[in-house]
Amino acid sequence: MNETLLPSPSEPRPICRLNEALINRIAAGEIIHRPASALKELIENSLDAGATSIRVTVKDGGMKLLQIQDNGCGIRKADMPILAERFTTSKLSTFSDLSRITTYGFRGEALASMSHVAHLSVITKTKTDTCAWKASYSDGVLVDPKTGQKSEPRPCAGNDGTTITIEDLFYNTSTRLSALRGSSEEYSRILDVITKYAVHNPSIAFVCKKAGSPSPDLSTPSSSVTPTAIRLLYGHSIAKELLHVKVSSIIKESNETVMDMDEEGDDPESWAAESYSTNANYQAKRMVFLLFINHRLVESLRMKRAFEAVYQSILPKGASPFMYLSLQIDPRSVDVNVHPTKREVHFLNEEAITERIADAIQENLAKQNHSRAFEYQTLLTGGVAGEEQIISKKRTRKERDATNDAQDTREEGDLPISAVEPKKKTYSHHKVRTSLHDRTLDSMFPVANESQVGSQSAQATPVNTLTKSREIEESQCFLTSVKNLRQKIIKGKHRQILEKHIFVGIVDLQRCLSLIQYSTKLYLVNHDALAEELFYQLGLRQFGDLSRIKLEPPPSLRSMIAIAVDAEESTETSRLSKSQIVDRIVNILLERRAMLAEYFGLTISESAHVETLPLLLRDYIPNLDNLPSFLMRLGPQVDWMSEADCFETFFRELAYFYTPVPSISTSGADEEGKEQCKAERWQIQHILFPAMRRYLTAPKSLLDRDVVQVASLPDLYKVFERC
Repeated sequence: MNETLLPSPSEPRPICRLNEALINRIAAGEIIHRPASALKELIENSLDAGATSIRVTVKDGGMKLLQIQDNGCGIRKADMPILAERFTTSKLSTFSDLSRITTYGFRGEALASMSHVAHLSVITKTKTDTCAWKASYSDGVLVDPKTGQKSEPRPCAGNDGTTITIEDLFYNTSTRLSALRGSSEEYSRILDVITKYAVHNPSIAFVCKKAGSPSPDLSTPSSSVTPTAIRLLYGHSIAKELLHVKVSSIIKESNETVMDMDEEGDDPESWAAESYSTNANYQAKRMVFLLFINHRLVESLRMKRAFEAVYQSILPKGASPFMYLSLQIDPRSVDVNVHPTKREVHFLNEEAITERIADAIQENLAKQNHSRAFEYQTLLTGGVAGEEQIISKKRTRKERDATNDAQDTREEGDLPISAVEPKKKTYSHHKVRTSLHDRTLDSMFPVANESQVGSQSAQATPVNTLTKSREIEESQCFLTSVKNLRQKIIKGKHRQILEKHIFVGIVDLQRCLSLIQYSTKLYLVNHDALAEELFYQLGLRQFGDLSRIKLEPPPSLRSMIAIAVDAEESTETSRLSKSQIVDRIVNILLERRAMLAEYFGLTISESAHVETLPLLLRDYIPNLDNLPSFLMRLGPQVDWMSEADCFETFFRELAYFYTPVPSISTSGADEEGKEQCKAERWQIQHILFPAMRRYLTAPKSLLDRDVVQVASLPDLYKVFERC
């Protein structure tokens, strides 16, 4: 290497003033990266000039030739000598003008940069000029293209407007030229820039073609609208799925915001946005995001990610939407001078504005969620069947005639005919697969009540048992306390999950877990807790008119309570002896024999024998192994001093006694244990859950604690779509 060019470490390098040509060439490399970036600057100049027609001609991807022609206001002849000098502009004169800038260009560097890395020529004519003027530039200076010497603009023939031609781009920067992609890649980038500006400016005609080609590769009409431009440039598949959203700093009704900054007043933080984005029916591998801030094409990775997050829960994994967003912000709140190519801008309240727009799009997507459609192939060799085609095949000629007659009748002003009214389409992810009214295989065979197996059937016999179940009527009661308790249940009602559920199956008998279906959702429920609440409500429902279970022979009240007290460990720490505890509980119940028999159906004889128990639900007999514990708990757990509390706590204890707690024998492997387990399962499925569907008014606390959603059909569809 040339070691003589490098000074020794002990010697400082000299500071030199760079010559003007080197400075300009370095600056040009920051602004003009490739042909597409040069074209972007030229298109913005044409738009600033008020052009309604812009034509672009390209050769070799813009590296050999890049020409743009517009019908704007043109350039004055007197301004042409300094046209390609740096920092010459008609857009601003003071720094304060930068805070109110509404044009695309303002620095006056674009044409100067192009003249330093390419051969630049300009033909322009204003409406007042009698002829057009042509000028060529090199390194920012107006020169003669043949001699390279300074010269004046030359008169020539031409139309109103300006034609700018760039030839041999990067001819003097071989490194930049070699770094460019092929001509086809650069041409596709040029088309991308024109396409984006054509979408944002649908009232302006854009044409782009290759040099020597008879037909253009891109052409849009003037006086169009944004959806039409999107359809022409991006295709019908995107245009048919577009959702239109308008939102501004003024909170208005949806889709009624006017894109007019004047009505926002003099608020520097005012803004308005308009977007066209696809719904859930459109899916692409990469997101197409067109962002214009104050009509300037910019990029914002943060905004793009925010809008992608809106679609993550809607589109399958790996799918992306199309989105065009035009954001108008008060120029005082925008800093456009943060990037050499003006590709990025900074503005106030960026996060809040982005969030407002994202929320508006998400709300609009939620409204359109029902319109999701999927195409499918009818035959392996056929095409995609449309909805109208399928419907027409299934309808007979008479049905079509009936529909046509009905439509004619409606046009004459008659009432609509319900017989031919089309049914509202139900999509697959909203279909309920089971119904209570569908006949199942189980209903075709007589099912014996297996709950009456074992020894307890010999001990208890329901009185006045009917062979056919009947409605449990609410008893007439004039006690205010009972009325208040019943009203409390009605007020606490939360949702209809249990009223219209479908029993799926028992998951775990020992843990009291079962599955039920409601609508398109699957729930895991604690049938033990649900049954306890059901029996409490059934007790209140039949207050004073309860059926009874007759015990044969009637057991001794004292003996039953003594058994429970002996088994209770907490009695060891009591100040009373076990016999004293038994005596106190027996006395409490005997003193209230009349009330227990009249209100609760619990009959105790004078000799202290339990003759009958209350029957809350026909065909269901509680586990009588728990009877000693139930009688013992009536002493300390029931509040006998307050009427309302007495009724509530008694029925709570009665419901606890009725709750189907799994017995130890059901977990055994012997035949008796299997039979008992089978009987309990039968009771839960054929008696308890139908009774819950019919009588249980589920409170919110019960649903929050003992009912858990485990699956949702619409959510499963989303999972399968992503697979």
